[in-house]
Amino acid sequence: MAANLSVNLNAIAQLRNRRDLPWPSPTVLGRIALEAGAHGLTVHPRPDERHIRRTDVPEIKAVVGEFDDREFNIEGYPTEEFLTLVEAMRPHQVTLVPDDPSQPTSDHGWEVAAHADLLRTVSARLKANGMRVSVFINADPSVPEAAAAVGADRVELYTGPYGAAFDDPGLAETALDRLVRTAEAARAAGLVVNAGHDLTTANLPALAEGIPFLAEVSIGHGLTADALVYGMAETIRRFLRAAGHQA
Repeated sequence: MAANLSVNLNAIAQLRNRRDLPWPSPTVLGRIALEAGAHGLTVHPRPDERHIRRTDVPEIKAVVGEFDDREFNIEGYPTEEFLTLVEAMRPHQVTLVPDDPSQPTSDHGWEVAAHADLLRTVSARLKANGMRVSVFINADPSVPEAAAAVGADRVELYTGPYGAAFDDPGLAETALDRLVRTAEAARAAGLVVNAGHDLTTANLPALAEGIPFLAEVSIGHGLTADALVYGMAETIRRFLRAAGHQA
């Protein structure tokens, strides 16, 4: 089984927001990605709207809706404002992340046991409204059982340390081993496994091989950087091949 590819549009939106102009358009590039074979689109609307804006979200949902078999994933910290947004949008999946508003990007997973009451309440609320819940976690085999206990359907493995080891094969191997063991613990706990952060066409194949049951990878920065070189459609094909698809 090859992992599905969800394209995170935040970096595209952040580039657009440097100027008071409507391009590059996350909506247009999201459609190109889906036409090229991406399985879904991801957005992470933060309170300061430094990249994805609240007004982008319904437009991107509409683009996903043009395709019968694609998914929309909204990720973010579960403030009441965020929960109200996702309840209005009803994405296929909501990925809960423990971001502080000042963080430039997600850089750690939940301490699930310490936030169990919050995550249990939020998970129940989202699932009651028909949304799948994924919890963003560090590569730690002790965490998935706690994620299952709060009602998550999936976990998304934070792959940042693995991605950061691009110039150190030994460190990359150690990070990958920890990801694999965490994924196996998640599967044993009855959870589906996603992954994301700093994944590239160079490091994705080993991750996909190490976790053959990986369901989805969410990729933004590296994919957007490659799109500047190869174009969005060709970049999607390159990432699909890296994930194990015959694209």
